[in-house]
Amino acid sequence: MQPQIRNMNLLKLRLSMVGTLATIIGLSTLVFAIIMSLAGVFDILSLGVVVVVFNLIQWLISPYLIGAIYRVRELSENESPHLHRMVGNLSKKSKISKPKLMLAQISIPNAFAYGSPLTGSHVAVTKGLLDTLNEDEVEAVVGHELGHLKHRDVQIMMVVSFLPALFYYIGFSLMLSNMYRGRRDDNGGSALIGIGFMVFSWILNMFILYLSRLREYYADRHTVSVLNDGAQKLSTGLAKIVKTTRRIRETRKSKQQKPNLSAYKALFIADPDRANEDSFELAVMENQSNQKLVRELTSKKLTFADKLLEAFSTHPNIVKRLRALQELS
Repeated sequence: MQPQIRNMNLLKLRLSMVGTLATIIGLSTLVFAIIMSLAGVFDILSLGVVVVVFNLIQWLISPYLIGAIYRVRELSENESPHLHRMVGNLSKKSKISKPKLMLAQISIPNAFAYGSPLTGSHVAVTKGLLDTLNEDEVEAVVGHELGHLKHRDVQIMMVVSFLPALFYYIGFSLMLSNMYRGRRDDNGGSALIGIGFMVFSWILNMFILYLSRLREYYADRHTVSVLNDGAQKLSTGLAKIVKTTRRIRETRKSKQQKPNLSAYKALFIADPDRANEDSFELAVMENQSNQKLVRELTSKKLTFADKLLEAFSTHPNIVKRLRALQELS
């Protein structure tokens, strides 16, 4: 790809992220102002404070919750010196402080970045990732996660993610207020307003999902910027992650095991809940080499169902994502 076209696409991506973030904040502010004018301001403000404080506490303690859910422990330099060197070198290229390197004791191949002011920044790789990917592909995945830290995606997504919850609980409280107080002079107005704000919380969440997908593309670009042939390495790594995740999930399903893979899934480099849909694209090319697999996959056309499914996902469709990476090669 020519440098001018690449820079133009990067500018469009950044403008899309800024525009989406501005839309989320702008709509939230507008609707909150309407709430304050139509309802009891002090009650609403109290509820808003509770929701904000709850989400702030959740963010601060989330590293501990993540550690418990995914059985995460810190990897010492003696235990994995090559992985520590990899993270250190990529952190230096990314111009950020080296995060703590963690290992998640789960067989699903994945990786995620997380942290809070209480714990600092972390990059976690799963045992399944180290068993599935080669060293170059692991390096590309780590580069992606460092991109999330560099772009402060953890903080940004935390700020915008509590907004739908705020409006949902405000709407829910208005409905309850109408039901239990039995206000005859209201004529059901508070209930209708409450339903309206609950619907708005759903609409707002769609914008947040779109912002999440944009930031995945942005983190993918970071891998390309800090690694030679990073686009190809990350492409083959993602293809392997999707195929292996599907196989593991099907095996566990047959054994009626239900591991908790959905909690904090927005942190993952690939959404494990989309593995079946994404890997359907890969099924017809199961025996091909990884590089040929990527080439064939990026040539496929997306159906309306693919686009609809993506709209409700935290991660981009695998075809679109690999296609964007190949354009950077």
